[in-house]
Amino acid sequence: MEPAELEFIGENSLISVIPNFNHDSIYLISGTIEPFRGGTPLYVPLWLGIHLRQQQKCRIVAPNWMDIDLLEDIKETEKRISTFTKMPSPNYMVEAKLILNTAPEDVPSSDGIKTLIKDIYDVRCAKLRTTVENFIKSEGSHTVNLENVTVLELHTIQPLLPHAMDLLSRIEQTRKVVRSMNTTTQSFSFGGTSGLGSSGSSRPW
Repeated sequence: MEPAELEFIGENSLISVIPNFNHDSIYLISGTIEPFRGGTPLYVPLWLGIHLRQQQKCRIVAPNWMDIDLLEDIKETEKRISTFTKMPSPNYMVEAKLILNTAPEDVPSSDGIKTLIKDIYDVRCAKLRTTVENFIKSEGSHTVNLENVTVLELHTIQPLLPHAMDLLSRIEQTRKVVRSMNTTTQSFSFGGTSGLGSSGSSRPW
């Protein structure tokens, strides 16, 4: 999928907003949104929350995972272990980008949070590239654990992975050809030796 498609999927995440207007329920294909009551929080799709915020019709409530201490812990854990930690949201990058770009004033310590999220993303993507490189170097002999890797992160290795799989496939095909040639050569060698032995022991005249 292209980045725009991934962002479209992420925009359907639910976020909490505090509207400053009243409105009846809204019926969407994805479900019904509760009535809007000024000052009362409710959950809406991210795309709708961003739209309302841009029109100054609501305030966005920062997701619980947008917390300095929590993100610091995630960052340190991610740097310390070789596997991927489970992120608090599978669409964390899309949510962070839209919320922090649209309403940074609604998120406490927004600058620090933006930096931490970028650091976490960079660490995870670097780890992902290293994982793929090790997989290639092992010529596919080791399995790759991609548990907890988000779709957007996987997209960063999209240009590399097909080429890597193609290379491994070519290596395996070459091995099969070499093994086949070695087997044929050995069979021919054994057969030739046997024939010479028979010829040398027989005396037809």
